[in-house]
Amino acid sequence: MAVGNVTSFGRSGLSDWLVQRVSAVVMTVYLVFIFGYLVCGGDVSYGDWKTLHSHFLVRLLSLFAILSLAAHAWIGLWAVLTDYVTVRLMGPKATAIRVFLQLGMIAVILAYVVWAIAILWGT
Repeated sequence: MAVGNVTSFGRSGLSDWLVQRVSAVVMTVYLVFIFGYLVCGGDVSYGDWKTLHSHFLVRLLSLFAILSLAAHAWIGLWAVLTDYVTVRLMGPKATAIRVFLQLGMIAVILAYVVWAIAILWGT
C-alpha cells in the first residue's frame, strides 16, 4: 500500500518549519518594539499611539507582524487538525471534516487579516 501525500497541499515540512521560525522572529521583533515603546514612552495617550502608527515604517512592521501571525496560526492549526482529526476519526469522514475545518480557519484568518489591514491603512 502506497502512502499518499493528501494533507500537505504541495508544501513540505521544511517550508512549514521555516515559515514558523521566520514568522516567530518577525512577531518577536514587533513585540519587543511595542513593549519598548510602551515602557520608554511613560504615559502613552491615544494621540501618541496614533502618531506612532502614522509612520510608514511602523505601519509596515505592523503589516509584517499581522501577516506573520496569520501564517504562523495557519500552519500551527493545520498541523493540529491534520494530526488530531485524522488520527481520532480515521476514515472517509476524517478528510471531509478536516477540509471543512481548514476552510473555516482560512476564512476566519483571512477575515482577520483584511480587517487588520483596513484598520492599519484606513483613513
